[in-house]
Amino acid sequence: MQYITYYRVSTKKQDLGLEAQQTIISNYLKSDDVVLASYSEKETGTKKRVQLELDKAIEHCKQTGSTLLIAKLDRLARNVSFISTLMDSNVEFKALDMPHANKLTIHIFAAIAEHEAELISQRTKAALQELKKKGVKLGKPENFNQLGRDKGVQTNKAKASNNENNRKAKAYIKSLLLQGLNYSQIAKELNLNGFTTSRGKRFQAVQVQRLV
Repeated sequence: MQYITYYRVSTKKQDLGLEAQQTIISNYLKSDDVVLASYSEKETGTKKRVQLELDKAIEHCKQTGSTLLIAKLDRLARNVSFISTLMDSNVEFKALDMPHANKLTIHIFAAIAEHEAELISQRTKAALQELKKKGVKLGKPENFNQLGRDKGVQTNKAKASNNENNRKAKAYIKSLLLQGLNYSQIAKELNLNGFTTSRGKRFQAVQVQRLV
C-alpha cells in the first residue's frame, strides 16, 4: 500500500502525542508499505479552523493515488469541518483507532463530538448555577449534609459528561444504535475499536446502557 500520513496535535504540551501517533502508524505499516510523505499540524489554540497541512496531505494523495493514514480520528473529529473536508475530497483514508468505521459513522461521530464539546461548558455552568440557587456553598466542609450530597451527585454527573472517554464512546454508540445494534453488540464494537470506559476499562452492555 502507498500512504500519506497525517498527524495533528493541539499544543506544545502535546508533542508527546505526536510521537505516540507516529508509533501507532509505524507499528501498523507492513514491510512492503510505502509512505511517500508525512504532514503534521499543530492547532493554534484559537477557534480558527486552519488546516493547511491537511489540505496539502489531501492534495498529495490525489496526485499520487495514495491513501491518507491517520493514527487517531479524534484529532480530526473535534469539528465537522475537518471530516467534511476529508470526505468531500473523495480521497481514501484509514483511521487506525476506528478501523471498522465507515464514512457515515465517521461523519455522525464528528457531528456529535463537536456538539458535545460545545455543550460541556454550558452544562457545567448550569449545574453550578443551580447549586448556588439552592444555597449550596461549593467546596466547604459544611456541605456534608443532604445539600452537599445532592451537590456531589450533580458534580459527578457533570464530570461523567465531561469525561473524554465517555464523550467519544457516546458519539460512536449513537452511530451504532442507528445501525440497529443492541447494547451487547455495541459493547463488542467499542472494545474492538479501542474505546474504554471513563476508568479505562473494557465496555460491557450495562455501561453502554448507562451512557445511552
